[in-house]
Amino acid sequence: MDLEKQLKEIEALGNDHVGSSSDTPLRADAFEMSDIEKIAAIKKDVEHILETLGMDLKDDSLRGTPTRVAKMFVQEIFGGLHPDKKPKASTFLNKYKYGEMLVEKNITLYSTCEHHLLPIVGKAHIAYISNGTVVGLSKMNRVVDYYAKRPQVQERLTMQIVKELQDILGTQDVACVIDAKHLCVNSRGIRDIDSSTVTSEFGGKFKDPQVRREFLDYIKFETEF
Repeated sequence: MDLEKQLKEIEALGNDHVGSSSDTPLRADAFEMSDIEKIAAIKKDVEHILETLGMDLKDDSLRGTPTRVAKMFVQEIFGGLHPDKKPKASTFLNKYKYGEMLVEKNITLYSTCEHHLLPIVGKAHIAYISNGTVVGLSKMNRVVDYYAKRPQVQERLTMQIVKELQDILGTQDVACVIDAKHLCVNSRGIRDIDSSTVTSEFGGKFKDPQVRREFLDYIKFETEF
């Protein structure tokens, strides 16, 4: 397929990017290369992109850019792709018999849109109802950060966070709401700087409208789901 035809097909899709799974689309050989090998390969790719755009990589300001971008991709903003970086699942017995929902709100979220490789910036709000075990508060933040640090779709990210916490806590009673700005909307295309995207995933008891409303009241979210 020639490039012109590929571009026309992409344009025809517009912003209707349909995901095929709640799992991140990774190839079977995704981790055969070491991080060092990936950085070296990506460095060359970034050099090619900048040179194609006409940039002078001999300039002092640009000389280190390919290496910086490659390291950032592998070790930072896409570091959550590697399963070795998944937060360890440490849980504790709910000895104090706390039976109400626990809410962790306003978790800062930085991710990257997989369609344009532009930032997604927002807040995640999480709740769960213990069935006998609890998890450290910072673990919820770490789960959000782990799944955010990869090329993402917000719907998938929301589902992955809930599923991971359900697995850790051994309960379906987990909920997550994410409210985020997508720079692929805010800084390009329609350039609507005020719009944000809201996604939600409600498991177990949170499917009950009354329980769900309690969670939304805790996070002061007015949208009806």
